[in-house]
Amino acid sequence: MNTALKATGGTPGAPDGRATRWDEHRQQRRVNLIRAARQAVHDLGPQVSMDEIAAHAGTSKSVFYRYFGDKNGLQVAVGERAIQFMERELLTAAEASDSALDGLFAMVSVYLRLAESSPHVYAFSTRLPPEATAGTPSGGQPAAMADFFERIAAVMDVHFRDYLRQQGRSPGVNSATWYWPRAAIGMVRSAGETWLGTASGTARPDATRLARKITAWLTVGLDGTYAADPPTPEPSSESDQHTDPSILEQEQS
Repeated sequence: MNTALKATGGTPGAPDGRATRWDEHRQQRRVNLIRAARQAVHDLGPQVSMDEIAAHAGTSKSVFYRYFGDKNGLQVAVGERAIQFMERELLTAAEASDSALDGLFAMVSVYLRLAESSPHVYAFSTRLPPEATAGTPSGGQPAAMADFFERIAAVMDVHFRDYLRQQGRSPGVNSATWYWPRAAIGMVRSAGETWLGTASGTARPDATRLARKITAWLTVGLDGTYAADPPTPEPSSESDQHTDPSILEQEQS
């Protein structure tokens, strides 16, 4: 018998059990490092350095380089996991809605709530540094984020067409309605990121209220009001602001 096979207790053509266990170990180690990096970004900010991430994680910078190559690679890995989690939450919200309009509102609301739960992780996940933008979509957007928005646009397209049918209007196969979900995503993202960057105060609505406003703007125009929007007073102090604990920085399983 081949001595190598004797050493592993294997049979010809069978995978090496030790190699499989090592692959599993490396995969779990990679997941743990992504989780640690995400926590460091949440605590320290999106401009955190690799030295700071490693120190926060209680390990050496060389470990992160070994698994991710460089900071850009780590940023992409963190972003992919954050995007996967956000996509699951958005699709779950849409599927649980009773109508197309409620589905749109639910998706906008979840997007804002998740981004607000950890603005640092959101920023880290959706933007690459200037030196890494070659070959990426406009603005240094990671490819995973561009793909995510395209998948969400497809879901929003279905909801929008259903909404038009419910209004007695035909969306048409080749009509300009194809552009609506892409325009809607641009509006939601731009409004959401501006909102995230607005200091807390009387002029800053909470996530639910902003989601209702955006839903109205997207469906009935500037003068309209989303039907489910209850009368709410303007927030009068910082204590009125949304203060949910972080979601994106937690483990996304």
